[in-house]
Amino acid sequence: MNDHETYIYSAILLLTLCSVITRAGYMLFGDYLPLPDSVRRALRYAPVAALTAIVVPDFLPWKAGLGPVFDYKLVAGLLGVIVFLRTRSAVLVIVAGMLALWGLRWLAA
Repeated sequence: MNDHETYIYSAILLLTLCSVITRAGYMLFGDYLPLPDSVRRALRYAPVAALTAIVVPDFLPWKAGLGPVFDYKLVAGLLGVIVFLRTRSAVLVIVAGMLALWGLRWLAA
């Protein structure tokens, strides 16, 4: 095993260890260390913030070195947002967004 592989396996092991320690620590000592109400209220928004951080950069129409460019994903995403605001249905958002994406790619080909 060379140095590069050792580094990768060590990083995986250490990140796994950090994850287990932080999760197990909260499970073991969570009852003894209660969170303040302000922190509990703020943590309610964590899943939405994480999802936004993952999804939004993929929709931004910027390419490195090129600046703003047209992207079909942005149009399909905006259509999905409009469908959600009108229907509040997650299934319709997925269907409308995917149909829009496939349709725009088909028209461009």
